[in-house]
Amino acid sequence: MSRFNTFIQNSLIGGVAVILPVALSAFLLKWLFMMVTGIIRPLTTLVFAKSNIQVVFADAIVIAIILFGCFFVGVVVRTRLGIFIQESLEAYILKFAPGYSIIKETVMQFLGKKKFPFSPVVLVRAFENDTLMTGFVTDEHPGGLCTVFVPTGPNVTTGFVFHLSQDNVYPVNVSADQAIRTVISCGVGSGKLLKAYSEDVSRPQNE
Repeated sequence: MSRFNTFIQNSLIGGVAVILPVALSAFLLKWLFMMVTGIIRPLTTLVFAKSNIQVVFADAIVIAIILFGCFFVGVVVRTRLGIFIQESLEAYILKFAPGYSIIKETVMQFLGKKKFPFSPVVLVRAFENDTLMTGFVTDEHPGGLCTVFVPTGPNVTTGFVFHLSQDNVYPVNVSADQAIRTVISCGVGSGKLLKAYSEDVSRPQNE
């Protein structure tokens, strides 16, 4: 009976582990599509009103036009004139728009055009003792200082900000995703972090 219960439990958990990510991804894609189509609804209505095509095709046409517009703008801003226009707009107009700078930083990081702030992964001695804390370098400063965000588990969106000497910051060869998973799981799987740290500190300085 115990083996049967274990089989039922493992099968149920396995099914949830497969279906839930797919369902959440589908929900996210549906939400994103509905948001985009809601934004472009005036254009879709205009296209739909002047032709006999279905609403879905009208949405697809408008989205294609928007993507082409993004491509065209991307080509233009690679030219000297485009760079000048972009820099002028940002300097004299867009910088006064509420939230523009934050949105731009987020988009640039998402597209990989700017270094992701939660990298590299580091272990820090925030109190200059033997205590090691998992953190992420978010900024570097002159004079050998850097700013490190140390998240709290299991909620990685909260944590502490430390401004430390680089002598107390130890980069480890572990991806940000792996480090974040150890924080979410309250330390489970931290062996890779500590192994990478041990290998680094034991490596001869002349290597």
